[in-house]
Amino acid sequence: MTLEILRSDLLGGARHGFFTRRGGASSGIYAGLNCGPGSKDQREAVVVNRGRVAAALEVPPEKLLSLHQVHSTDVVVAGPEGWNERPRADAAVSATPGVALSVLTADCAPVLFFDAEAGVIGAAHAGWRGALEGVLEAVLDAMEDLGARTSAIHAVVGPTISQRAYEVGPEFFDRFRDEDPDFTRFFAPGQGDRMRFDLPGFVLHRLRSTGVGAAAWVGACTYSEPDRFFSYRRATHAGEPDYGRLISAIRL
Repeated sequence: MTLEILRSDLLGGARHGFFTRRGGASSGIYAGLNCGPGSKDQREAVVVNRGRVAAALEVPPEKLLSLHQVHSTDVVVAGPEGWNERPRADAAVSATPGVALSVLTADCAPVLFFDAEAGVIGAAHAGWRGALEGVLEAVLDAMEDLGARTSAIHAVVGPTISQRAYEVGPEFFDRFRDEDPDFTRFFAPGQGDRMRFDLPGFVLHRLRSTGVGAAAWVGACTYSEPDRFFSYRRATHAGEPDYGRLISAIRL
């Protein structure tokens, strides 16, 4: 099976892709394009999968840079040399051609950024915690440090869990309400005291509130399409011991 790659015209000047699980070498619960070195998948399969992604982006495998993601707001800058060990961070920015920035997700929101005028890219892993605490704004600040302008930056949210599949408890709702009462509009009633949270809607709100030039979501739900996407929540509900990771990447 060939790779399936979702792309956006908003990022058209930069080579990029939100890769689905289709077209990979992994098997079992990881079947397809599992690109997570932190998973319990066979290391050889993950290396093959990441090599296919690098080839699709036309970079050497060592220039497909990933992060040790910890649900933080930390952003690192990638230069020509890249890095040997994955930094503990949840976003990266670069103005270096030939370096691909990537993030791994399995329900959280991958966000790719591009300022075509300045030639600056960014990639962020935005779960609810990172989005609430400011990882997206931190990426824009870091891109501006490299010469970008927020008003010229386009941001695209990749496949993520949708509101209909993201049920949360009252303490989760309270945390958002306490941060800003306006955030309650990203919740809908669920079963009993449960609520359903609109992660892609919240991420888009945070992006648009910064004044970016454009922001959009690709409209794909990781939970609802098991043949296309890995999902941490779906794997948990199925009682599976682990889950694959999707990769999203961008390069100049």
